[in-house]
This record gives sequence, structure tokens and C-alpha cells, in this order.
Amino acid sequence: MLGTDPEIVPNIVQNNVEFQQMLSRIKYLNKREKKVVELRFGLINGIRKTQREIARMLGISRSYVSRIEKRALEKLIKDLN
Repeated sequence: MLGTDPEIVPNIVQNNVEFQQMLSRIKYLNKREKKVVELRFGLINGIRKTQREIARMLGISRSYVSRIEKRALEKLIKDLN
């Protein structure tokens, strides 16, 4: 692309590959973990939700959303390595 830093395009491609890998592994999360990750990172409609918004939607505390998110991300990271 004209006027684009040469390092930007490979970074975009790498991020897209990593995103696709994560999406393929998200199916191994339990139902609640999957829902929190999808909402938190906008995987369903591109709109990211805060932990507080997710807590209200699911009827749980914000700190519990945080713990679910942390556990889910740890599973995904472990699976990617």
C-alpha cells in the first residue's frame, strides 16, 4: 500500500492469523467462558463490552466476570503454545 510503513502490513497479517487461531480454539471453552470472551472482545458483532456491562447482562458480579475472563484467556494462551 502506498504511504504505508512496510512493517504495518506483516503485523496486520500476523494479528489476523493469531485471531483466526484463537477463534478456532474458543469452542473448547465452557459456555460461560465463551460468552464472556465473545462479548468482551466483540467477537459476535464487533462491539466490545466492559466487564461491568457483561456482569449486568449475565446477572453476576464484575469481579466474577474478571475471573471468568482471566481463566478463559489462560486456557486459550496455554492452547496456543
